[in-house]
Amino acid sequence: MLPFTKLHGAENDFLLTWADDAPTENLPEIARRICARRTGIGADGWILASKRGGGLQIQLFNSDGSEAEISGNGTRCAAAFALWNGAATAPEVRITTGAGEKTLRLLSRDGNRFLFEMNMGTPQVEELHAKMHLAGKDYDATLLNVGNPQCAIFVENLPEDWLAAAREAEAHPRFPHHANVSFVRVVDRHIIECVFYERGAGETRSSGTGSTGAAAAAILRKVTESPVEIRTPAGSMTLRWQDNIYLTGPAELIGEGRFFLDL
Repeated sequence: MLPFTKLHGAENDFLLTWADDAPTENLPEIARRICARRTGIGADGWILASKRGGGLQIQLFNSDGSEAEISGNGTRCAAAFALWNGAATAPEVRITTGAGEKTLRLLSRDGNRFLFEMNMGTPQVEELHAKMHLAGKDYDATLLNVGNPQCAIFVENLPEDWLAAAREAEAHPRFPHHANVSFVRVVDRHIIECVFYERGAGETRSSGTGSTGAAAAAILRKVTESPVEIRTPAGSMTLRWQDNIYLTGPAELIGEGRFFLDL
């Protein structure tokens, strides 16, 4: 029996398990099974957590079993998990991810609901205006890395076939390790609207790193300026860019239980 705690960050849901309570082998297969929507508990990803220096060290598996460097929403969930279990103390929580150590500042808490501002670091831009031919159409994208690879596609209006284009972009030859894809519409100088297709998980209601990549790309293109509100199907997150990029968003504990694992 595999214990888990389920959380979501802006409807991007994750299952967290203490690493000491999990097997040491077959982790990708376990992730696929526990994250399955109909035959498992259901989640976008599974996170193994270990206590480290007053915070956590985490290992993230997508729902398809692939391992990811980082998830912005998932890292906020890990911070909430740490505070809930007394493995960290407010106001600052340190989480070591596959993309390095991240610091999260607790802004508010109401029972099992948390609001954090997370230091996302500084993006690495690969190409500000990349021309991509997807699903029979030409698009203008910004390619960058915010701890994981991002492809932010800018549109005036969301195309009806955006999912087909996003699937093609996610596995495009330009991305040997695949990419997280966002379609971005600029509303005004401080607001963008986004939808997301994440490698290893597919369409998600929101994305922390995707929101970071989209807003950073919009600022770099000079079509928006800090602070930026990112409107997603799950609600809004906010980003400010000073020395580093800081993303503010929620995390909420949903429940706890045991998964009957038969390997």
